[in-house]
This record gives sequence, structure tokens and C-alpha cells, in this order.
Amino acid sequence: MDKQNFFNDMQAKFSAALENSPAKDLEKNVKAMMTQGFSKLDLVTREEFDIQAQVLAKTRARLEALEARVAALEAQLSQK
Repeated sequence: MDKQNFFNDMQAKFSAALENSPAKDLEKNVKAMMTQGFSKLDLVTREEFDIQAQVLAKTRARLEALEARVAALEAQLSQK
């Protein structure tokens, strides 16, 4: 057996051993547990968070404009 075949055979055996190892099962179990845990939390995606931040900024600007308008109307009423 030449060196190249030996290394290819060893690599194939090593890859097969890792695929069937408990570490692979452990990784799958940890992922499943984390996914289940995250689903119980009230989390949002970054995209949803950014959208809500934009909505909040627009709402805040609209509120400030309305407050200024009310103040101007109150000032007009108090002058009469």
C-alpha cells in the first residue's frame, strides 16, 4: 500500500468514526435542547427588532410634532 492510499484510507476511517461517534449525537442533542429553550423565551429576530425600532422612532417623531401643535393651539387660545 503506498502512502497516498494509506492516508486516504485513514482519512475515510477517521471520518466514519467521527460520524458515528457519541460527540455527533451530543451535538445534535445540545442543538435540540437549545432550540427548545429558545422557543420558550420571548425572543425576536434582529430584523423584527430593527423594524420595531424604526416604528418607534417614527411614532416618537409624530408624537413630538403633535405635542408642538397642541402647545401652539393652546398658546393661541390663551391669547384670545
